[in-house]
Parts: sequence; structure tokens; C-alpha cells
Amino acid sequence: MSRLENIAQLVPEVYKAFLQAEQAVQKGPLSATVRELVKIRASQINGCLFCIDMHIHEALRNGETPDRIYQVSAWRESELYTDAERAALDYAEAATKQPDSVSDEVWNAVTAEFKPEEAAYLVAQVAQINLWNRIAAPMHTRPPKRG
Repeated sequence: MSRLENIAQLVPEVYKAFLQAEQAVQKGPLSATVRELVKIRASQINGCLFCIDMHIHEALRNGETPDRIYQVSAWRESELYTDAERAALDYAEAATKQPDSVSDEVWNAVTAEFKPEEAAYLVAQVAQINLWNRIAAPMHTRPPKRG
């Protein structure tokens, strides 16, 4: 059971601002594939079951393949990801695990694969999913039961 049943009702102005930021990131130039992959990976690192479940289902609805989803936790060893996806996943991991540990090597891979605006949206997307993870995981928010 969630510790706060409905944070949106308890702090509506704050929650609305979070949703507006999420919607703004979604309208950016990053592909849905990259967005969902980094959301899944950051959520795995943060142990956020609710977000892992949500973004795996969203990725599947967007046409992502099950094999790529199965392998996202070990993307470095997988041959299923593009160079851009690898750069995004590497950035997401570094920024999620220890924000000040985004090395020049990691950042240079991002800027080699993404235009400046896309890189900015990647930074925003990773920050945004970490925000959601830090709400849902400590509050023990559970995904819907599906069979």
C-alpha cells in the first residue's frame, strides 16, 4: 500500500507543476524510444517498481521489442542498441547513480550523438524521471495489478 494515496490531491499545485514539466519534456525532439529507455533504466537503478512497470508498458505500446526491454539492465553487453541509445543510457546511469560523476567521456558521447537541443532534453528527461522515482519509490507506490 502506498504511504500517500494521492499526492496529487494533497499538493495539487506542486503536482501540477511536475506534470507540466513532464509534458514539456515529452514534446521535445527526443524519440519516444530514447525517452522510455532512459526512464526504464533510471527507474531500475532507483528501485522504483511503479515507474519500471509504467515505462515498460509505455515502451511496448510505442513498439519497443521485448528483447530490448529484457536487456536494458545489461545494455552494455547487448548488441541491440544504437550508439545514440547507448550514449543516452550511459548518461542516464551516470546522472542517476551519482550526478557529479557524469564524466567528459560520457558527455562527449551524448554530444556526438545528439544535437544541443536534444542533449538538453535528455538532461531534462533524466532529471524528470529521477524526480518521479523519488516520489513513487519512497511512498511505496504500486503498479496496477495485471494478471
